[in-house]
Amino acid sequence: MEAGQEALETSKEPRVQDAPVVDPVCDYLLQNDRLKAADLKRAVTYRDQHGGDLVTLLVRLGLVSERDVAEAESGLLDLPLLRTADLPEQAPELPDVSVRFIKHNLILPVNESNGDLTVIMANPRDEFARRALAMASGKNIITRVGIASEIENGIEKLLGGGRSAMGQIVETLGGKDEGDLEDVEHLRDLASEAPVIRLVNLIMQRAVEGRASDIHIEPFENRLKVRYRIDGVLQEVEAPPAKSTAAVISRIKIMAKLNIAERRLPQDGRIMHRVQGKELDLRVSTVPTSHGESVVMRILDRESVILNFDSLGFDDDTRAQFVQQLEMPHGIILVTGPTGSGKTTTLYTALSALNSPERKIITVEDPVEYQLEGINQIQAKSSIGLDFAHALRAIVRQDPDVIMIGEMRDLETARIAIQSALTGHLVLSTIHTNDAAGGVTRMLDMGDEDYLLTSTVNAILAQRLVRTLDPTSREAYELLPEVVEEIGLKEVGERDRYVFYHPVATEENPTGYRGRTSIIELLTMTVPVRRLVMKHATSGEIQDQAVAEGMRTMYFDGLNKCLAGVTTLEEILRVTQEA
Repeated sequence: MEAGQEALETSKEPRVQDAPVVDPVCDYLLQNDRLKAADLKRAVTYRDQHGGDLVTLLVRLGLVSERDVAEAESGLLDLPLLRTADLPEQAPELPDVSVRFIKHNLILPVNESNGDLTVIMANPRDEFARRALAMASGKNIITRVGIASEIENGIEKLLGGGRSAMGQIVETLGGKDEGDLEDVEHLRDLASEAPVIRLVNLIMQRAVEGRASDIHIEPFENRLKVRYRIDGVLQEVEAPPAKSTAAVISRIKIMAKLNIAERRLPQDGRIMHRVQGKELDLRVSTVPTSHGESVVMRILDRESVILNFDSLGFDDDTRAQFVQQLEMPHGIILVTGPTGSGKTTTLYTALSALNSPERKIITVEDPVEYQLEGINQIQAKSSIGLDFAHALRAIVRQDPDVIMIGEMRDLETARIAIQSALTGHLVLSTIHTNDAAGGVTRMLDMGDEDYLLTSTVNAILAQRLVRTLDPTSREAYELLPEVVEEIGLKEVGERDRYVFYHPVATEENPTGYRGRTSIIELLTMTVPVRRLVMKHATSGEIQDQAVAEGMRTMYFDGLNKCLAGVTTLEEILRVTQEA
């Protein structure tokens, strides 16, 4: 084994390779739209100036993700891509192979059988490392492709001390005290340390990998809690130690261009950050608590937003009715629901459908969540006096065809919206109510005149978001007759048997759910409904009339989606039982 050992010792030294200007992996990423040509040019320029491997640089600069690179290697070499779920409980014993060699080359041995050694490699094209491993182990090497960070975690789990990636970073923090937290320069020094930067980047990276919409970082007396909102439900994840609280929060505040010295008042900011090749817009909010500042980051992933009605959960009938309302030349269309129910996304989808060279569209929002090409979007700033009402007065003089108001917050805003609708504009807005019928009564409660409402409001759409089942693992079951009777399923339609689905947890997807969709009800202001509004009828009476005219409530829209295998009865009851 002396020759093998010699080869291993040689491999410990960094090898300088004259990489070509364009790597085969880069070509693959370009062809599959995983890499932009401009980003590749930047990385090549940096490589030419500072040296290093081109693909490694692309990952480090955040221009592509490790997953993209692994998939490219897998596609180029026609080798299987192995994930964390494929790792064994115990690694094969290789007494003549040093852990240092394995870590340096990112090679994880996973199985040994009949003289064959199966390994996962981050760089399967590294022939030197493969030959050195074959020589030292005396085995025939069967190569598989893996994601670099997963291989690192696997090496630590199987061959190291079982520390996670965060655990390894935390070790480098040291045990020093946070010191004087009133000293701004000291806080700035804490936040600029490399381990703290890596910690915050890791928190953001894991949130993106987990498809989280929000990151919650909450300090308590003896610990720092990190939670991700995934598919609308909060899940606690691994967090840095309590001693790093001030450093982590200061780092986030610096990234969001907030005042790190101010810890007594709430602050809002934004972070533009690149994670795994994606341009992310993070909306940051901090509030003071008894044990420090609580931070919530809303992740706005522009690339993942699909602005079409089918992806939002609209069926054919509802979509046709809603589009018909959008084609009206003037009037008000309201979208209602609680916070986080997808109202803004629905309005953006409506604006995308209306967006054409013949129409001038202006929005006033707080905040502007996504930039839409061809649409004038105004950011409301109450601190300088630019609230919804002031912005709307200016908007009307800009000769718009369509106006979108982020939220009907007060009577003044509502009255300007009504006046705009009366003067020939189509107005889209949101309001916070439990159902569609409640939108009318809410505007009456705000102080709007009933005759103005009946002449301007065209339709009210109410929605909730429910988690969708993972189609690869869901499990069907037949409902008992008494359950069918209890939940009113026969109103959806008579059938011989009613089949719903359960979520099934897998290692890849522990919840059994993947993604979210909308359950919707659309109330159109027909003549009988307008008469009820004039009589100041209750929301229940208005809803009964709308249902009698054919409106399908959110609950029954949800039951239809249960029958289609999209979601579960538990999800429908979770979001509608209060309504």
